[in-house]
Amino acid sequence: MQSPTTDPIITLDDVCVTYGGNRHPALDHASLSINRGDFVAVTGPNGGGKTTMLRVVLQLLKPTSGEVRFFHNRKQVKRLDTGYLPQKNMIDNRFPVTVEEVVAMGLPSVMKPLHRISAEERFLIDATLDTIGMTDKRNSPIGALSGGQLQRALLGRAMISHPEVLVLDEPLSYIDKEFERHLYGIIEQLARQSTIILVSHEMSVISGMANRHIIIDKTLHECHAAHHYARTECE
Repeated sequence: MQSPTTDPIITLDDVCVTYGGNRHPALDHASLSINRGDFVAVTGPNGGGKTTMLRVVLQLLKPTSGEVRFFHNRKQVKRLDTGYLPQKNMIDNRFPVTVEEVVAMGLPSVMKPLHRISAEERFLIDATLDTIGMTDKRNSPIGALSGGQLQRALLGRAMISHPEVLVLDEPLSYIDKEFERHLYGIIEQLARQSTIILVSHEMSVISGMANRHIIIDKTLHECHAAHHYARTECE
């Protein structure tokens, strides 16, 4: 992991998110400062607001109140270069694309109309497919993949551009035990170049890799205990 700094990259200031007419917010007065180089492990109960917080950070959801700020070289910016691994159930695997095309979508230039893939981009695609162990599946449509294989393809899309910030939502879901061990190594490498926000229920190994642990149960609480499955263990 790269050495964490005191240079903030994302700040949440008293953020609340309320859906529709619901009086009970999905995220309640949440404040957090994430520094460049941090590896932030996030856990909490189902329905506690983990996905809501990620959507706010990804600018997919505007807070009902409060403010989210992004910084580059200590200057506030509108957005950051961010890679995102969503949960598998958020992906329509009926979409007619191949594994290679999914991975390539992580390169911003590839998404431009009429773009022709350069030799450098081809190298990145090939290297990423090799890293995630999907070279032999590169031409397979995503609808033909297992859950674990689709998860690998989505990880490739998230990591290929070496983003400033990497957001991983339950990256261990559907992954078999053999690749899980390899995945820990991949994440360790990624943490050397990106600020990571990782949500997972499986914290036994992740907790040793992360330098910060956040519990989300409507609001945010930073945990300093060795194990952090419940807030009461973190006091």
